[in-house]
Formats: sequence, structure tokens, C-alpha cells
Amino acid sequence: MSVPVDHHEQDVENSSRKIVAGLFMSLDGVVDSLEASPKKWGSNEMNETIAAGVAQADTVLLGTRTYKMLAQFWQHQSDDLPMARFLNHSDKYLVSSTITEDMLEWQPASMIKGKLFEEIMKLKQQPGKNIQIPGSPRLVRSLLQNGLLDELRLNICPVVIGSGMRLFDEITNQVPLHLVDSKAYSNGVVGLTYRI
Repeated sequence: MSVPVDHHEQDVENSSRKIVAGLFMSLDGVVDSLEASPKKWGSNEMNETIAAGVAQADTVLLGTRTYKMLAQFWQHQSDDLPMARFLNHSDKYLVSSTITEDMLEWQPASMIKGKLFEEIMKLKQQPGKNIQIPGSPRLVRSLLQNGLLDELRLNICPVVIGSGMRLFDEITNQVPLHLVDSKAYSNGVVGLTYRI
């Protein structure tokens, strides 16, 4: 069941593309546990929603752990899978202090060099579709806190984990979120999309 909440256009229309983050999260906010992950909670129904979202993007922004994890699996998958086709052929930009350009085996890929927020603003101003961030909770948190994230898509898994990295830990300022869509899946996961 999908409930569109807000249909009005954004107050200010601009030509830059959006940065859209998508994460799986436990009910208590944990984002780094297999107990609240696509591996445990993913479904065909949810894959259709995710595929529709990535169809609006042509660029991927990743942190170190997510890059390594996704590269290990997705670069060996067939283009028959929409997510594999998207991840394997999209331009990937990596934010990392531990990986260097010559270590980027999963192509096409580049490093974000220089001042992070300035470089991301430049990336947003380039022509193209949206910029997708799958996972990468530390990066998402940083962009959210600094006003660079445009949309946050959370898949809330029906489990309380108790400990682990929480998405909103360390955010020190108030960030208003505007619910634009919600969807309850048959497996108990609730998908929430917020405009920022």
C-alpha cells in the first residue's frame, strides 16, 4: 500500500540534479546490521520500487565500506538485473581516505578529491540524472547535516537491534524532513521517502 503524502512541486525549481540516499534501517535507527539489510528484508516488491528510483539516476556516490561491499558482489552480476546494470555502468564517485585512484577496480569510478562539499556541489551542477547513494551511512549523515542531501529514502525494517551505528547519531543541528511518500510492504518493511 502506497500513500502519497505531498504532491506539490518544490518551491524553488533548479537545474541541478538531486542527491538521493537510500538505506535500510532498523526501527531503532541502526544502519550497519545484517538484521536490517536488503539481504534479510529485500523482496521482489521492494526491488521494483528500488529499480524505479535508480532509473532516475545515472551517478553513484559511495563511501569506502559500501564501495568495497557492492563491488565484491555487483560487478560479477549480469546486466539482466536492473540494479547490476545501474551499478556496473553508472559513473561511481568514491569518498575515501583509505582508497586511492589506482585501487578502483570497479569501473567507471573516480575519487572525490579536494574539499568534499565543494566537489559534491560541482558534481550536482554537472548535467545528468540524479546522484544515488546506496548505503554509505556516514557519508549520508555528513551530507544531511551540511544541507547537501535532497532526498532520503529509508526502508524501516521491523526489528529492534539495540546497538550499532545509528544514522542520526552525531547530527548536531535540526534537519526538517518532509514526507513525500510512504509504502508498507508485505514483509513488514515500511518505505519512507523524505524531501529535505
